[in-house]
Amino acid sequence: MHEPRTFRHGIAAALLAICTSGAAAPMHQILIGSYTTEGNSEGIYRMQFDAENGQIEPQPLQIVRTHNPSWLTLDLNRNRIYAVNENGPGHPDPVGRVSAFILSPTTGKLSVLEQQITLGDEPTHLSQSRDGRYLFVSNYGSRANPGGSLAVVPLAKDGTLLPVTQIATHKASEVHPERQQSSHVHSAVMSPDGKTLFVSDLGADKIFVYRYDPTNAERPLSPADPAFISLPDGSGPRHLVFSPDGSQAYATLELSAQIARFDHVDGGLVQRQLVDLAAGGDVSLHSPGAIHPSPDGRFLYVSDRAEKNRIMVYAIAENDNLREIQQRDSEGREPREFAIDPSGQFMIIANQKSDALVIVQRDPDSGKLGDTVQTLPMGRPSDVKFIDRTGP
Repeated sequence: MHEPRTFRHGIAAALLAICTSGAAAPMHQILIGSYTTEGNSEGIYRMQFDAENGQIEPQPLQIVRTHNPSWLTLDLNRNRIYAVNENGPGHPDPVGRVSAFILSPTTGKLSVLEQQITLGDEPTHLSQSRDGRYLFVSNYGSRANPGGSLAVVPLAKDGTLLPVTQIATHKASEVHPERQQSSHVHSAVMSPDGKTLFVSDLGADKIFVYRYDPTNAERPLSPADPAFISLPDGSGPRHLVFSPDGSQAYATLELSAQIARFDHVDGGLVQRQLVDLAAGGDVSLHSPGAIHPSPDGRFLYVSDRAEKNRIMVYAIAENDNLREIQQRDSEGREPREFAIDPSGQFMIIANQKSDALVIVQRDPDSGKLGDTVQTLPMGRPSDVKFIDRTGP
């Protein structure tokens, strides 16, 4: 049985108040992933964020030159940063890769460690097992042949990358005539208890469920029973996130312009709600992408791309249902990702196709997004991650 939501919210609000009261706002470092095959981006940008005024210093602290580092994952326990290199046929580097970087614990500076190939095209997402032993890389694979796959990359004790040890592929639904003729793995997210991996396959209309057993070092993943969660035909699941307390999960369905809400029960997901972003209108005008809950678990934020280019804001009721409370223009094109700063008072939006980061105010109490604080030119931004360290 889960604790009442009001109780959980109360604890989160108290912690937030302790963290944000009576002390000078710190300077945070952030990492910006980007696409280098379009526009003028050079790779990963390490920037400084002022939590007092909500602005990013225009001059980067560091630029790490690497191909298409579109998604980043942080392992601060071992001072490692991992990035997918979303390469594929027709790119300057046609080989999908994952890169590892050393993060200086004193300055935050990144140094290149190494790369491994992902045995697939256009790796678009990666996550880490809770025990730090593996990376799970989502090879989207835009071509129908061979399509996408999930790659399991072992990590040495110091966080060094080892060669791919396991590949998983899925059967496509073939509902959408262009985008579902093969598997297109878009994300892989581990359950809060570290025992189950949920793999969203846009091409299959399913979230596949794998049990994680690190004692089988070569093949740590095996299909669960049941092996997948079926979603509406042609829906195209993209990204999945868990609520901070782990009781809920939320998924963006890119092709049907929907959000699916699940109860997380006994290691599985039970669908409870389906929210339509198009609300009876033209689905093609919408494209839900990034999805994140607020740190206190009271609100859910979703980017809606295509023609809408907005951030959807939902309040999470005591019965866990989502209730729309705001639609906020992203002030750019293709808001691929976004992040809430540690104080909860600002959101950084990465508008990929208008080459800019947009920082807006956020009210932690109401969850609503307010005025624009800054618009900063940035070539093809695709991901935003805060580093839990201060100083330049």
